[in-house]
Amino acid sequence: MAEHMNLTERAEDMRGFFERKADGYDDVHFAFMETKRLLTEYLRDGTSRILDLGGGTGLELIPLFERFPDARVTVVDLSPAMLGALMKRPFADRVTAVCGDFFEVDFGMNFDAVISTSALHHFEPEDKRVLYRKVYDCLAPGGLFLNADKISVNRQAEADAFAYYRTHRDNPDCAHIDTPLAPSTEAEILENAGFARIEVRLTDRDNYRLFLAEK
Repeated sequence: MAEHMNLTERAEDMRGFFERKADGYDDVHFAFMETKRLLTEYLRDGTSRILDLGGGTGLELIPLFERFPDARVTVVDLSPAMLGALMKRPFADRVTAVCGDFFEVDFGMNFDAVISTSALHHFEPEDKRVLYRKVYDCLAPGGLFLNADKISVNRQAEADAFAYYRTHRDNPDCAHIDTPLAPSTEAEILENAGFARIEVRLTDRDNYRLFLAEK
């Protein structure tokens, strides 16, 4: 894609948006709980060490800790306000909160699983190639990457979303613009990152998919 987006600028856009929306985030995203619950359903028995990318206020961790009460979760998120809300939850003592950019934070190593929901649909394919390889590297052998996220219906819609973002990103009335990828693009990037088994599953929302990838 021409005119590649500056990741630092995009991160600042996202941080500012979610800082402003943190107080009402749960009210909006409780509607996505079934999609978030899928992450827990597909985790293997015995999963104990988890990385959550874009965990925000921790809604997806509510069902996760119900199933895995002794799990330890590292949450990486751009927004201090969102992480502040997360660390007020009853399971905060089992969470390590890291405020930072996915592309800059050291994820660590040997996670049983990496999870993410509604957080990664803001990056171009070439950036996701870097990110998904980083995810692959931080997983233990056989580890799972579970990403429940918004999709474009095809690659033309994907390209149209990026074109719209570039045209409108400076418009104050368009503070938050999604740029999801097509499922075929996501699967291709996961394969190129090294994942051995990749599945694309339906969710309760037509414009979301669950991508499951095994190291």
